[in-house]
Amino acid sequence: MAIPTSRTKEKGEIRIDESKCTGCGLCVSVCKDFSLTIVTGKASVSNTAVFGCIGCGHCMAICPEGAIEIHGRTISPNDLFELPPKAAGADYSQLLALLQRRRSIREFHGREVEPELVQKILSAALTAPMGLPPSDVNVLIFDSVAKNRAFAKSYGEYLEGMKWMASNWFLTLMRPFWGKANDEMFRSFLKPMIEIFTESANTGTNYLSYDAPLAIYFYGSPYTDPADPLIAATYAMIAAETLGLGTCMIGSVHPMIQSGGKARKFREKHGIKFASREGVFVIFGYSSVKYKKGITRTFASVTTVA
Repeated sequence: MAIPTSRTKEKGEIRIDESKCTGCGLCVSVCKDFSLTIVTGKASVSNTAVFGCIGCGHCMAICPEGAIEIHGRTISPNDLFELPPKAAGADYSQLLALLQRRRSIREFHGREVEPELVQKILSAALTAPMGLPPSDVNVLIFDSVAKNRAFAKSYGEYLEGMKWMASNWFLTLMRPFWGKANDEMFRSFLKPMIEIFTESANTGTNYLSYDAPLAIYFYGSPYTDPADPLIAATYAMIAAETLGLGTCMIGSVHPMIQSGGKARKFREKHGIKFASREGVFVIFGYSSVKYKKGITRTFASVTTVA
C-alpha cells in the first residue's frame, strides 16, 4: 500500500524491459522513493522503497530508451508526451510582463467564455505541481452568468443561518479563545461580508461573483496537500490572462462551507464532493475595464538565512 489519496490507495506498478535498459542509472537518480536500483548493469525494482511507487512518472519520463513503464495510480505510458522545445517557452521578461499586466477584475462584459477557452484553462492548470500524484484537486465549473447568480443567491441564503457568528455577543465571548488577530478579522471582514452577501441574496445583486460568465472552484479532499488547489487556481489565472480574460480570486466562500451539518448539506446541494482544508473560487470573463498602470506590491518580510 502506497500513500493514499481519494482516487487510489495502491502503489504504482514498475515494469522494466531489460532488453532496452542500458543501465545508465538516470531512473535511479530521479526516484526519491528509492524504488529503483541497478543490479548487474540493469535497472531493477528495489526492496528498499520508502512508500512504494507513487506514480510520479519521473523514471518513465527520463529514460532515454523507453525501458520503464509505470502502470496504476491513474498513470500509464499513454500519458507521456514530448516536451515542447525550450525556445517555445516564455523568457523571464515575457513572463514578468504577463504577470504585471494581470489585475483582479470584477467588471465583465456579458459575453460568455467559450468552451474551448475553458478547456485551455484547465489544461494549463493540470500542469501545476499538485503534491503527491494522482492529484486530489477537484474542480467545479459554473459556466454562465445565470449559474453564478444562482450560486450567489444560495450562498447568501446559507449565510442567513450563520449571522450569529458575526454578532457582537459571540465575538466578545470568543475573543479570549481565538485571540486579538482573529477578533479583528472577524469584526472587520467576516461581519460585513455576511451582511453584504445576505443582503444581496434578497436584492438580487451579485457581490459574490460579480455576474462573471465563468467561475471555477478548486478544492481538495481530506487527503489533499492544502496548497494544491491554490497552486492549480493560480496556474488557471495565468493561463486566462494569456487568453485575454480577466480573473479574480474569491476567498470568501471556501472557509464558510467546511464545518457542520448545514455546510455539508450546502456542499451536497452544489455538487461539492469533499470538505477540504483549502480551496478557492476564481472568476473569469472578458473585462469591461482597462488598466494603464499597475501597483508595486511588497512582502511582509524577506530574510536571507545566515
